[in-house]
Amino acid sequence: MPSSRTLILGTLLVAAIAALGFGAAAVDESAPAQEATIPLFEVDPFWPKPLPDHWLLGSVIGVGVDSRDHVFIVHRPASLNARTEVGLDAAPPTGECCAAAPPVLEFDPEGTLVNAWGGPSDEYDWPSSNHGLSIDHMDNIWIGGNGQGDSHILKFTRDGEFIMQVGEPGRDPDSHAADHFGRVAKISFDTEANEAYVADGYGNKRVAVIDMDTGELKRYWGAYGNEPSDENLGPYDPTAAPAQQFRNPVHCADPAADGLVYVCDRPNDRIQVFQRDGTFVDEVFLAPETLGDGSTWDVAFSRDAGQQFMYVADGKNMRIYILDRADLEVLAWFGDGGRQPGQFFAVHSIATDSRGNLYTTETYEGKRLQKFVMTGMGEGSGDLGVPWPGGGD
Repeated sequence: MPSSRTLILGTLLVAAIAALGFGAAAVDESAPAQEATIPLFEVDPFWPKPLPDHWLLGSVIGVGVDSRDHVFIVHRPASLNARTEVGLDAAPPTGECCAAAPPVLEFDPEGTLVNAWGGPSDEYDWPSSNHGLSIDHMDNIWIGGNGQGDSHILKFTRDGEFIMQVGEPGRDPDSHAADHFGRVAKISFDTEANEAYVADGYGNKRVAVIDMDTGELKRYWGAYGNEPSDENLGPYDPTAAPAQQFRNPVHCADPAADGLVYVCDRPNDRIQVFQRDGTFVDEVFLAPETLGDGSTWDVAFSRDAGQQFMYVADGKNMRIYILDRADLEVLAWFGDGGRQPGQFFAVHSIATDSRGNLYTTETYEGKRLQKFVMTGMGEGSGDLGVPWPGGGD
């Protein structure tokens, strides 16, 4: 059985822990936690600035930061309530507010909206349900889609000029396909190798690696480096042995600077770690009794040279974990469920800028972008609560 580390939030029965079969002991939240030196954050409740033209955001499904620390998001205009949004209902508007913002929005470091673009075009097939936004070393924007028929990837300049469509749309899931994908969740990059890592995804059950210039498929793998299978594993069972395949969705596949690749196996409540060639290295389970949407939604790395810390978005439990990346130890977590700044409703995507600040997006009814300012390094552990300015919860 592969080695694993487990964080269990809350009190678990000893018998249930034994049934999981994981290698590490459970964490008891009631026990005193050892303080660690970690990055500390405060939410900026005034970032970003208000949008123009009565624009509203739908479910915000991706975030990336470019070389200028400009923050890009992609959202789903169709997820807005049609009864209250101008242009989304057949009936005439009954007031001035509101309208759906274009799908892709760009903010400068101060939170001012500086550009907006995206949507259907004769040049490319816009996803029926866009999902994920990532920015490569050339500041190009990559977007996937998790709707029915979204079996392709789009690549644009940061100004929205179309560059390339990878994969043929309208195809059925097939985790061994070379010419299309299966409802892609996110794309990440190894710029040294000129390779893009595709979390593939909501239909397929694999990590796929493609050439960043041509889109050619170079390799792919499933959980533990196994050959992927499209077999339906059924619902996740926290008392069962760890699944030898990914469940849908495979939600992220992010290479770190040292070549290790971190994969969000979201419904299985785990992050699996691989070498670039798909060789399995390790895994960590986060809140492993989480059912439904699962606990591991996205990852981002701290901006120090060694990328010491890894941040994991948990949209089901409404928090951000801070892990020591080298040993996958959970050091602390922050956030809570709610609609106030610093709280979350389905925190979906996460990214860092050059100063170490964090940006998060929220899907479902969260429908927003938040900025968490890194205030420095300090002592902390366990549940840090809501990172409100001034240290209050």
